[in-house]
Amino acid sequence: MIGPEVKDRAFVPPKFVVPLELATPLFRLEPLGPQHNERDYEAWTTSAEHIHSTPGWEESSWPRDMTLEENLKDLERHANDFRNRTGFTYTVLAPSDDEVIGCVYLYPVDDDRYDVRAESWVRASRSELDVPLWRAVGDWVAADWPFERVDYAARG
Repeated sequence: MIGPEVKDRAFVPPKFVVPLELATPLFRLEPLGPQHNERDYEAWTTSAEHIHSTPGWEESSWPRDMTLEENLKDLERHANDFRNRTGFTYTVLAPSDDEVIGCVYLYPVDDDRYDVRAESWVRASRSELDVPLWRAVGDWVAADWPFERVDYAARG
C-alpha cells in the first residue's frame, strides 16, 4: 500500500467539496480509477527505479512486482478511498493525449505534526515534470484543500 494506513473515517470536513481536477498547461489531474489500469501499469512498471529515486519514495515498498490484475485491484481500492473520502489519489495525464505521466496521493498521516501526506511520482520518460508537478500540487493543496500542515517531500 502507498502511504499510511487509510483510516475508516473521512479526513476532510463533511461539507468540503473535493476537487475533481487540476489542470495546467503541462498536465492535468483527475481521480485515479480502474479506467486508467493499463496506462497506469505501463507508466509505473517502466519507471520503478526512477520512482524509488524520487523524494519521498526512497524507502517505499512500492513499486513492487504486480500483475495487471493486481494493479486493477489497487486502483479500485484507491477509487473506493476517494469515494469514501478517506484518501485521494489522482492520475497525472498529459493534456494532449491522456498519457499517464504519474500519480498524486493525499492520505492521512499518523503524525500529529501534519494534517496530510502528499506524495507524487512521474514516469521516467517525463522526469522533467517532477518539480513542476510538486510545485503545482503544493500550491493546489494550499489554495483549495482544508489542510494547513502538509508532509510533502521537497524537490530540488
